[in-house]
Amino acid sequence: MDDIIKACIGFDWDAGNSNKNWEKHKVTKLECEQVFFNSPLLLYEDSKHSHSEVRMYVLGQTNKERLLFIAFTVRNQLIRVVSARDMSKKERKIYEQA
Repeated sequence: MDDIIKACIGFDWDAGNSNKNWEKHKVTKLECEQVFFNSPLLLYEDSKHSHSEVRMYVLGQTNKERLLFIAFTVRNQLIRVVSARDMSKKERKIYEQA
């Protein structure tokens, strides 16, 4: 599944959705993008929310070590962020053990 991200060539920000993460969780687009370039990056399939297309989520960190949960899909080799927020306690524990 890591190959999916490695094959991506950029990000696709939906005009109607691009400010949602900032308004709801104070997560910027730049922070979302940084997570995909930092380690560790834990990638999971989100089968619960994969109805019309494959959805995944990552647990990762920004350049300033902010721990984020990001749900996304890939369209035409572009990462399309669906939602981003700070990790929950349970997610932080999983991430820190990696």
